[in-house]
Amino acid sequence: MGFGNPQKLMRQMQKMQADMARVQESLGDMTVETTAGGGAVRCVMNCKQEVRDLGIEPELLNPEEVEMLQDLLIVAFNEASRLAQEKAAAEMSKVTGNVKIPGLL
Repeated sequence: MGFGNPQKLMRQMQKMQADMARVQESLGDMTVETTAGGGAVRCVMNCKQEVRDLGIEPELLNPEEVEMLQDLLIVAFNEASRLAQEKAAAEMSKVTGNVKIPGLL
């Protein structure tokens, strides 16, 4: 069982590598948005898992509700992170043809 044309295989690998680099770079421009607490807290994160925007409804700023606000922020950040990971994996799978490559996402 052979591997076919080695030069063709090498070109395909180089193209995949270039495509993966392009996708990795574009992940900073792709965003996901999530909310917690019925929309009281909103978080926008890029697919490199960097928070780009955070919204908090003003009525939540009551000092007596700080602990609830902290909990909602944690939920919003974690959900945004999960969505960003999913979106990044989906973009990479377009390049890799669903082949899992260790160390990438």
